[in-house]
Amino acid sequence: MKKLKHLAMCLSLIAATGMAAAQDNATVVQDGIAVKPLSRMRVLAPEEQVNEAARQQYTQMMGEAKQKGVLAPEGDAQLKRLRTIAQRIIPHTARWNPVSKDWEWQVNLIQSDQVNAFCMPGGRIGFYTGIISQLNLNDDEIAAVMGHEIAHALREHGRERLAKTNVTALGARVGGALLSGIFGVDPNITGTAANYAGQFLVLKFSRDEEREADLVGLDISSRAGYDPRAGIALWRKMAALNQSAPIELLSTHPGGETRIKDMEAHMNVLLPLYARAKNTTVARLPAYQGTQLKR
Repeated sequence: MKKLKHLAMCLSLIAATGMAAAQDNATVVQDGIAVKPLSRMRVLAPEEQVNEAARQQYTQMMGEAKQKGVLAPEGDAQLKRLRTIAQRIIPHTARWNPVSKDWEWQVNLIQSDQVNAFCMPGGRIGFYTGIISQLNLNDDEIAAVMGHEIAHALREHGRERLAKTNVTALGARVGGALLSGIFGVDPNITGTAANYAGQFLVLKFSRDEEREADLVGLDISSRAGYDPRAGIALWRKMAALNQSAPIELLSTHPGGETRIKDMEAHMNVLLPLYARAKNTTVARLPAYQGTQLKR
């Protein structure tokens, strides 16, 4: 009888996970871009808690950066540049998430060689000087980076990932223990297999999120008057800078060529937005003028 109860619990867990996965694999098309509906699993990571945690982490990060003397001061030219770009992009965010109108947006710059940037839940943006200097970014390319990071927050990827990671980890542990109890398999074996499965599921979520953030990010930057072709130039620079990128299957990011193809496939949607912001037509847009990596 106990084995039957355990089996029923396993089947219930599998069914619940499958239903959630089916909902998350559905897509809708908004502004010519296919996106997943915001996950129902987000309720497992309450918005207030996620935003408060992000606020505290961001405040701590900026405080530590200031203590170390690496937080850009208010008068810094690059910081002003970032904030100007953000001010143009932010008004276009609500179409992808209405609650962003109430976010307490912040933009800061940290002096570091890291080629990185982020936007935490609630609109807290951080850039490292390394991504600007090492990639020699122009304003359009900065907007592509910023739009991408903002899109992660707008689509609540961090919140969704937190909820899914918690459920995946729980399912792996419970499922492994139950199967071990039913069939008498070594729990170390079942636990290891379940953990690997959980890790690959999380990686898949992340690759999907990156593709979505690329396109949503270029949507809002294009509406702000920044050339979406900068996204393609950006990833070509990234590929040139990082010749030893991990293979796509094991990476949390889709490969550069994959990203470029996705962006190129959506230029018919993105370029008209950019042209309209520039009060012209796509046919009259000049060729993209990018910058080269510094050698």
